[in-house]
Amino acid sequence: VQLVESGGGLVQAGASLRLSCVASGRTSPSHAVGWFRQAPGKEREFVAAISWNGGSTYYRDSVKGRFTISRDNAKNTASLQMDDLKPEDTAVYYCATQYGRTSGQVMAVMKSYDSWGQGTQVTVSS
Repeated sequence: VQLVESGGGLVQAGASLRLSCVASGRTSPSHAVGWFRQAPGKEREFVAAISWNGGSTYYRDSVKGRFTISRDNAKNTASLQMDDLKPEDTAVYYCATQYGRTSGQVMAVMKSYDSWGQGTQVTVSS
């Protein structure tokens, strides 16, 4: 599976961005999609995930109420709507797939993701 992210950019605090992740190759509907991010000098961290059928979502606490993850299996795409962005959201954002019909907190386990995109830069100025 090949994943390509898009939609990053430079915005001011309080603005919105919508990231997209398009999958190609040997895709499967039986996988969760997660978004992760990595800021300069920091470890990559979990941001949000959505289950194989969209029935379960999971977010890190700092983005709850501001970020919304969604997916369209017919188009092999997943999106991350990011509202009220803060400077601490600045990072490279990656999408990834986790095989299996998982849900809840299990989707936050980064090592369980097997396919990764190249990332898209999000920069939020104060």
